[in-house]
Amino acid sequence: MSQSKTAGTVPEDKAIEEEQPRSPREIRLVMIGLVVTMLLAMLDNLIVGTAMPTIVGDLGGAEHLSWVVTAYTLATAASTPIWGKLGDLYGRKGSFLTSIVIFLVGSALSGLSQTMNELIGFRALQGLGAGGLMVGVMSIMGALVPPRERGKYQGLFAAVMALATIGGPLVGGFITDHLSWHWTFYINLPLGVIALAVVIVTLKLPKVRSTARIDYLGALLLTTGIVSLTLITTWGGQQYAWGSKHIIGLAVLALAALITFCYVEQRVEEPMLPLTLFKNLNFTMVSIIGFIVGFVMFGSTVFLPLYQQIVQGASATNSGLLLMPMMLGMLVISLVVGQTVTKTGKYRIFPIIGTVVMTAGMFLLSTMGTGTSSFTSACWMVVLGAGMGFLMQITMLLAQNSVELKDMGVASSTATLFRTIGGSFGVALFGALFNNRVADTMKERLGDQAAGAGAGMKDPSQVSPAVLRTLPAPVQDAYHHAVSNGMHTVFLWGAGVAIIGLAAAVFIRQVPLRGAAPGEKPAEAPLEAAAV
Repeated sequence: MSQSKTAGTVPEDKAIEEEQPRSPREIRLVMIGLVVTMLLAMLDNLIVGTAMPTIVGDLGGAEHLSWVVTAYTLATAASTPIWGKLGDLYGRKGSFLTSIVIFLVGSALSGLSQTMNELIGFRALQGLGAGGLMVGVMSIMGALVPPRERGKYQGLFAAVMALATIGGPLVGGFITDHLSWHWTFYINLPLGVIALAVVIVTLKLPKVRSTARIDYLGALLLTTGIVSLTLITTWGGQQYAWGSKHIIGLAVLALAALITFCYVEQRVEEPMLPLTLFKNLNFTMVSIIGFIVGFVMFGSTVFLPLYQQIVQGASATNSGLLLMPMMLGMLVISLVVGQTVTKTGKYRIFPIIGTVVMTAGMFLLSTMGTGTSSFTSACWMVVLGAGMGFLMQITMLLAQNSVELKDMGVASSTATLFRTIGGSFGVALFGALFNNRVADTMKERLGDQAAGAGAGMKDPSQVSPAVLRTLPAPVQDAYHHAVSNGMHTVFLWGAGVAIIGLAAAVFIRQVPLRGAAPGEKPAEAPLEAAAV
């Protein structure tokens, strides 16, 4: 069985040294590099997605189009826990800088791609680096700033998320129209160089030299499980039927890999993901909540613009702006929660409020129909965004506060991974529910004409408003109702899933945050107080 302190791990006194108070000026300087890096990680897919039609027209290979995104997603998800562990063992600064360099090399090569196969391969390389970007940002933040003080910086990260969601499609569209699709990748280079320079110059962390052996078998098994799960959610109901041998085979492989991984992790000296972390009640509960947040957030951001464009007739040109109400709600609440946690040290109530508000937001969005005004839908989006604002940063804060400092990277990567996997499952489940409901409604309204009217509409999410306007009026009306019914089903199920998050939030315990408010004596959180 692995122990909480094993031979070869970072000495506890060195780990504690990493979280010594830093001057506000030092933290602000480092934050520049961290914020730019986070922006890189979040902007990339949003910018590239806008340019995909142009890329296909230039390189061909439309049949492999999905792999441009899938290769990046798989590599990112699979490498996330590995980057977290490498940072814990060999130093956060070195692993963080390495991930940025790999990401930039992958970006440059992707921009230079001459064939679709080259682009897919280089996107996978880029994804390997991307897996370490978000983990590096969060774990370094955890090393620099005690949890009690970290709330002051929550709003900054929430603002970056809002900026990326809104600005990504705008930047991608501008680059594609006025430069070339190659620059959707090249734009990462100057931003990445700035991040590298700032981090190299300003970030000072103790050097860590570990004699522990990397858990290669655990890494292989975990990677196999994550890749299999991601492929299931990517291919299921799209490329292959849910009951096909491909999906069932992947499910069996994922289950076998993860069960074997759990067995191995209990017997190695330095596990890739110490299962003892899940003995901490708070860590387990915020991991579940993180999964639910990813499930709800990614599912919502995929389907809300579709409803607004198809049913409400909103312009697709500035699609990122359609999500602004949700992002503003998230940003404002995240700022308030961060400041409150820093001043009071109290946080238990926020996951409970957040899951209640998020559930309410999903339910309100499920009431939208063909006659719902843009103002009404925007109000419901603000409610959903507010709910996520209570949860987005607090889940990472509690995950980091629930572990020893030597496991900061693992805690950050695990929280990120649960949110990522939740997002994949959310998009997959919502997509299946939406498509089935749309098909059923079209058949109900058009009868035998549905098959002919729906020609070229097998995937409703691919029907542009321009194409829809060319169809007969009865078909347009039927499709408007079909999309509305699909949204009702999606968000109603989403509300049901969000209730699971509420159940988890109730079990979170108020454990003191490490660090202290100004003028107070720093406190060490008693990890055992939250243990199961």
